[in-house]
Amino acid sequence: MSPLQFGIMIVLNLSIGLCSPPVGAVLFITCAIAKTRLDKIIRPLLPLYVAMFVVLMLITYVAWFSEALPAPLFGV
Repeated sequence: MSPLQFGIMIVLNLSIGLCSPPVGAVLFITCAIAKTRLDKIIRPLLPLYVAMFVVLMLITYVAWFSEALPAPLFGV
């Protein structure tokens, strides 16, 4: 695993963790700002969680997926 792939994987893991319950600080702050309940926000977000998980699996297990864009742009 290259350092670039590892870094992208860590950032995506932390982003998913901030947005998902039970520890999702961003999710709770959003509920407080919108003055709504958590259960009304979770259901519409389920497709986004699935998409984030699929992208995380692609980045984790398919190395060229995470290195395809930086290689031609930055010569990594």
